[in-house]
Amino acid sequence: MATSARKGWKLVWADEFDGKEVDRSKWDFDLGNGFYDYKNNAWVAGWGNVELQYYTESKANAEVKDGVLTIRALKESIHGCGYTSARLKTRKRDGTALFTTLYGRVEMRAKVPWGKGLWPALWMLPQDDKYGGWAASGEIDLMEIVGEKPHEVLNSIHFGSEHPKRSLITTVHPLPGGSLVSDWHTYAVEWEPGEIRFYVDDVQTCTYDHWWSCSKTKHGLGLEAKRAEDLNAWPAPFDQPFYLVMNVAVGGNFPGAPNAETRFPAELVVDYVRVYDKAGGDAKPKPIGKGKFPWQKKKS
Repeated sequence: MATSARKGWKLVWADEFDGKEVDRSKWDFDLGNGFYDYKNNAWVAGWGNVELQYYTESKANAEVKDGVLTIRALKESIHGCGYTSARLKTRKRDGTALFTTLYGRVEMRAKVPWGKGLWPALWMLPQDDKYGGWAASGEIDLMEIVGEKPHEVLNSIHFGSEHPKRSLITTVHPLPGGSLVSDWHTYAVEWEPGEIRFYVDDVQTCTYDHWWSCSKTKHGLGLEAKRAEDLNAWPAPFDQPFYLVMNVAVGGNFPGAPNAETRFPAELVVDYVRVYDKAGGDAKPKPIGKGKFPWQKKKS
């Protein structure tokens, strides 16, 4: 296990998975194969992505043992779904926050399963959807993979307007030296006011400092901004507390369905999750006004 000390950063929250079970003071579970969209009064199956797994809180799907957490996708039938898995988050199912962070460094060391139709991810979502539903309030993805591409790691942010008018920026990072995602790697994001940086094994993969947010909707669907004044003030949406999520999805719009060569059980093994604040604190940005971005300011 790597040391938790990191120069320039102060550790503020961590789970080293040294116990005998998932720490329910830190993590809760999403359950089932979908959610109820109260805004549109409709059930959304497959978690909005036509995913095939049924999430449980069973030890068969999420186990802490020998200093690691294992999130395990199994090929088994339950409630009309052909697979089970687990999705852990630092937010209770009733919406109560267990842990959130606004800015800082989030770091996870993990071995990631791969194979056609697998969609493991380490990611972050906004606690309160301050600017509206997904993705107007943002999403930060420390790590996800296209299941059949074990040599590549994706780092992404989602933003813009509510579905379907969301925007996405993704960087594909090839792992060096023939390494696979199923080997141990450390995935991290350093999130500061107006800038988001991603790292794999302390190698910086990308820096994002261009994004936008619009809260306008019509008939429950997001609208693209027509005027500068329609945009929320920079640096929205990445200026609000986010919580942490870890899961292994199966199937869906992104990776497609598993095939005969996909290996089950598929195990995401997590050594630790650590969150740091920047030593000395973050300089909170002053919103520059609706419809404006820092790069649009006139130079003096």
